[in-house]
Amino acid sequence: MEIQPMGEGNQDNAQPEEAAVRSPQPRSKALLVILGGGLVVALVAAGFWLHYRYRVSTDDAQVDGHIVPISAKVYGSALEVPVNDNQQVKAGDVLVRIDPRDLQAKVDQEKAALALAESQAHAAQVTVPLTRDTTHSGTTGMSAGLNSVEAQVAQADAAVGQATTDLSIAHSNLAAAAASNEKAQADLARMRPLVAKAEISQLQFDSYTAAAKVTEAQLKAAQDRVQWSEQGITTAHAAADAARARVQQMRAEVAQSTAGERQVLVSSAQAVSAGARVQEARANLAAAELNLGYTTIVSPADGVVTKKSVEPGQIVQPGQALLAIIPLNDVWVTANFKETQLAKVHPGLTAEIDVDMYGRTIAGKVDSIAGGTGARMSLLPPENATGNFVKVVERIPVKIVFDSLPNGVVLRPGMNVDATIITNSSSK
Repeated sequence: MEIQPMGEGNQDNAQPEEAAVRSPQPRSKALLVILGGGLVVALVAAGFWLHYRYRVSTDDAQVDGHIVPISAKVYGSALEVPVNDNQQVKAGDVLVRIDPRDLQAKVDQEKAALALAESQAHAAQVTVPLTRDTTHSGTTGMSAGLNSVEAQVAQADAAVGQATTDLSIAHSNLAAAAASNEKAQADLARMRPLVAKAEISQLQFDSYTAAAKVTEAQLKAAQDRVQWSEQGITTAHAAADAARARVQQMRAEVAQSTAGERQVLVSSAQAVSAGARVQEARANLAAAELNLGYTTIVSPADGVVTKKSVEPGQIVQPGQALLAIIPLNDVWVTANFKETQLAKVHPGLTAEIDVDMYGRTIAGKVDSIAGGTGARMSLLPPENATGNFVKVVERIPVKIVFDSLPNGVVLRPGMNVDATIITNSSSK
C-alpha cells in the first residue's frame, strides 16, 4: 500500500474546502444587484414623489374660448355674404350686407318729417310774440274805447237831466202862457160888446185883439216848447241807453280781449309742443339711420367664421343667427379637478398644459376657480334630498390662462388637453 505525501493529501482535501468557501459568491452578487436595484427604484420613486408631491393633474380639461354669435337686427334680404366657413376675418370686415333700400326710404321719410316739424316749431315760436303784441294792443284799444263810451254815457245822462229841466221849464212857461192867453181872451170877450156899443174906441178894442193874438201865439209856442222838450227827453234817454249798451259791448270786448291774452299761453304751449315734435322727429331719424347702419354687418373681432347659415337672397329676420366668430387669439383652458385636489390651489399658480394635438407642454397660469361644482351648475343639478345618497367626489372647474402661445400653436375651443397645476409655485 502506497502511502501518499501529506501535502498532496492536504491539497486534495483543500479543494473541497475552497469550493465550499467560494460557492456563496453568486448569491452575494444577486443580493447586491437587488439591493442596488431597490435603491435605484427607491431613488426613482423618491424623485417621482418629490416631483409629483406639489402637482395636481387632470385629463378632464378642454380648451375654451369666446364664441361670438352674429345675428341680424333688421328685416330684409341678404344682398351679399362675402365670407365662407372657417375663413379668417379681421375686426371690421364685412360679413353680411342686407338690402338697404326699404330702410333708406324710411330715413328719407324721417328727414322730411323732421324738416316739417322744424318749420312748424319755427312758425309757433314766431306766433308767440305776434299773439302777445296783438292781444296787448287790442286790450289797450278796447280799454280806451270803454273809457270813451263810459264818458258818453255820462254825457247822455247829463243830457237827460238837462232835457228834464228844460221840460219842466217848458211846462211852467206853458202854464204861464195859458194863463195869459186865457186872460187876454177873456178881456177880448168883454171888450167886444163894449166896442159894439161904442163905449170904447176901436183903437182900444184893436189893442185887446192884438194882445189876445199875442198870448195865443205865446201859448202855441209854449206848447211846442213842451213837445220839443218831451222829444228831447226821449232822445236823451235813447242816447243814454245806446251809450250804456255800447258800454256793455265794450266791456264784453275788453273781457274777450283780456281772455285773448291767454292765447299767448296757448301759443307758448304750442311752441313747446312743436319743439317736442322736433325732438321726436330727430329721434325717429336717428333710429332710422341706426337701422340703416344695421344692414351692413361687420365682424366685432378677429377670428374664424363658423356655422355660417346665411346665403345671398335669403330673407333674414331680426334676431336670426347668421354665423359665429371664434377669436382664436383669446382662449383658455377649463380643467375640471376633483374637489380633493384643490386644497392648495389658488389663482396665480403655475400650470402646465399637455396638448394632445401637438404633443407638447405649454405653460399657463391659474386665473380663477369656479364658485360651484360642475354638477351644481349643470342644466339638471342632482337632488340628493330624495334618499339613497352615494357620496361622489365632485369636480370643480378651474380656469387656466396663457401669457402667450408658442409660435405655430393654435388652440381651438373644444380641444382635449391634460392640465397640471404646480401647487408650490406662485405668480410673478
